[in-house]
Amino acid sequence: MIDSTPCLRMRDAAFTLDAVKVVPPTTLAVGAGEHLARVCGGPEHASTLAMMAAALTRPTSGAVLVGEYDPRVQPVHCKRLAAFVPHDPLPLAQIGVERFIEYRAALWNLDIHAARARAALLLERLGSMHESFAYPIVAALLPFPRVLVLDRPQPAYADEILAAAGPCAVFSTHVEAATADRFGRQEPVLA
Repeated sequence: MIDSTPCLRMRDAAFTLDAVKVVPPTTLAVGAGEHLARVCGGPEHASTLAMMAAALTRPTSGAVLVGEYDPRVQPVHCKRLAAFVPHDPLPLAQIGVERFIEYRAALWNLDIHAARARAALLLERLGSMHESFAYPIVAALLPFPRVLVLDRPQPAYADEILAAAGPCAVFSTHVEAATADRFGRQEPVLA
């Protein structure tokens, strides 16, 4: 039986900091295999919305559900289902590629040999993508999340990112409509 529960739902989810509304009330739903792109009013708005979607930042009002879980009540369950890829590239020279994959495998209690094999397959799907952008995506997809959350991903790599995600739902935040068009069904511009 196919699970029809959306992978990510937001209902009037907003984030306010020091009386300034960083993310206005946002309502959306994305299901397995769907690609949803949200155009935001600026980088801070885009990053905060992406972190709310990945259960890394809790909304100050409204609701976010990752699968069936509320990050305010079940944050660990949410983090097992949602994978976050930040906007900034990974400084691999400081970490080392092998150590990074080993760390992520240990974090998710994955067999290291299976994790290395999955990482190799994902890197193949990511094709020409620069490794500093590819490895955060590989690391996010290692534990087979239900939703991949991308904060302002590189538009040049849209096809490869979506191919690597496979049946995983993809939610991405953007500051330009043209970039959002490359990543899926576009949502309206938010102030």
